[in-house]
Amino acid sequence: MSLKITDQCVNCDVCEPVCPNKAISLGREYYEIAPDLCTECVGHHDEPQCVIVCPVECIIPDPEHPESPDALLAKYARLTG
Repeated sequence: MSLKITDQCVNCDVCEPVCPNKAISLGREYYEIAPDLCTECVGHHDEPQCVIVCPVECIIPDPEHPESPDALLAKYARLTG
């Protein structure tokens, strides 16, 4: 599934530049992840880079956008193809 940023975000700006799919952008109050662009870094890295760098651990799986590993890989192929 894609990831989402909770309202615990402190807008530290470290997640946006590490996203290989440019899925993260500043929203009205805090950073947001576009589910149609998020692949949890599948195809790019072994772990989601935003989760690794987040100092407040506010990036979690988005239950509203469930996706299997195969679906994430297919999305990666579509985005990079």
